[in-house]
Amino acid sequence: MMKVIQVPMDEKLVRAVNREARALRSTRAALIRAACEDYLRRIAEQELDRRYVEGYRRKPEKSDWGKMGAKMAAQVLPEERWE
Repeated sequence: MMKVIQVPMDEKLVRAVNREARALRSTRAALIRAACEDYLRRIAEQELDRRYVEGYRRKPEKSDWGKMGAKMAAQVLPEERWE
């Protein structure tokens, strides 16, 4: 269900939004919706990145794990061989 809202904008911003909507052969409402969705998606991605970094700060990966992972990734398991 769509809900109608009112958002005050200065005239310069409204003109720019209208111009871009016309260029995209879209509506002003669709452009504003897409911009809001994109903004919220980027904020969510930034939060995930922040949590990822924070997790490694709290519990850093041991350097041996990286070396071991690289060694394991280089191995070819018998069931992976092309014979």
